[in-house]
Amino acid sequence: MNTTKRQDSFNDAFTKNFVSFALGFIINYINGMFVYTYFKSVVFQQDPRYVLYIHLVINDMIMLTVTVMLQILTYTTPLSFAPCCVMLLISVTANQNSPLNLAGMAVERYIAVCRPLHHSQLCTVQRAYALIALIWAVSFIPSISDVIILLVVQPLSVFTKNVICYPSFVYNTPYHETQSLVIQVLLFSFVFLTLIVTYMKVLCAARAVSSSNQASAKNAHNTILLHGVQLLICMLSYISPFINLILVTAWPHKRTIILFTTFLFTNLLPRLLSPLIYGARDQKLSSHFRVHFGCKGFKSRGKSRKCRVPEKH
Repeated sequence: MNTTKRQDSFNDAFTKNFVSFALGFIINYINGMFVYTYFKSVVFQQDPRYVLYIHLVINDMIMLTVTVMLQILTYTTPLSFAPCCVMLLISVTANQNSPLNLAGMAVERYIAVCRPLHHSQLCTVQRAYALIALIWAVSFIPSISDVIILLVVQPLSVFTKNVICYPSFVYNTPYHETQSLVIQVLLFSFVFLTLIVTYMKVLCAARAVSSSNQASAKNAHNTILLHGVQLLICMLSYISPFINLILVTAWPHKRTIILFTTFLFTNLLPRLLSPLIYGARDQKLSSHFRVHFGCKGFKSRGKSRKCRVPEKH
């Protein structure tokens, strides 16, 4: 997030806020169409795979909305500690939800391919919702601990002061740095190992199954591989402070441009990956999506087109 409000001219500040708002609106609009498709089709609500997927999309929408809001407020309205901590709490929790959700989706695909007879018993909608609750709880604990550390080490008067609402400015004690490093290493290691193990298991299963099931197994390990790609891109937000430090040290006169560019590529654009990686390539979801939006668009323009709603299972 750009935190250099006083170093930007009005035109630069307006351009950056407009770009952030426009990209955020477009990405949320695309994600929102997939959310609408999900809730309009009962078949998706009865499949734990799509429950986890739509949670990932909604989580990205929450994070994107709060992040862009903080970006704009940094330029326009001074924030005191209290509302800033609340918004950071939501943003940081949602940010940590994404890799954990990816791990859950990878495990579900592993069970579907390697343990197909047990899939219906192990992967239920109720358990998917329980996993989502667990993900939020696990992500919320380190986020709320940041606030607790502030309450312990800082006087209460600090919560009435205005602040640049950015994690590295608000959570700037050695305790925060240590906790952030530990959480990031543990989170990345757990999710990365989960994706590696599930991918290797599915890859072995794809070679062992009969030719009739090879297509399904190949699709599953391709999906898990895409989970890994998205995980690496999601992790860019964790290493963005180090990227900023290196680039700003090398080109200090381009500080605001560097901070804004890394903000776009590590916070905004990765939120577009979920509908592109999973929604667009999923035949069932994309077929329902075209029914709800493609056909309506043709009808509204006065063109005839046969649109058939896919059968509900």
